[in-house]
Amino acid sequence: MPRQSYTAAQAARALGISVDTLRRWDRDGKIAVERDSANRRIVAASEVERLRGGSTTDTLSARNRFRGVVRSVEVDGLLARIEIDVTEPSRVVAIVTRESAEELGLKPGASAAGVVKATSVMVER
Repeated sequence: MPRQSYTAAQAARALGISVDTLRRWDRDGKIAVERDSANRRIVAASEVERLRGGSTTDTLSARNRFRGVVRSVEVDGLLARIEIDVTEPSRVVAIVTRESAEELGLKPGASAAGVVKATSVMVER
């Protein structure tokens, strides 16, 4: 039977983040958690998968992927600035076309990955 939920520590480990980061994401509304009868955080397996980006086909040859959650989308004319809070202790910022941002359905709270290849940052969902 597939796993239905994770403890906070298990979810943090699955996401590659610290438990402190998971608590902060909970306070900031970036991750949906429930509480058990002892008031401990319980994270649904579907929420972990959402933040991990679900299953990916990995068809790109780029090796540097930073999975995370979209922090902001700022559209200005033909360009969109996408800021992603990645699970590593860093943040990836990409400048993409407005059309690409719209096609990917990027919005704060959506899972996404910054794919770094040479000097460019691409965004995938």
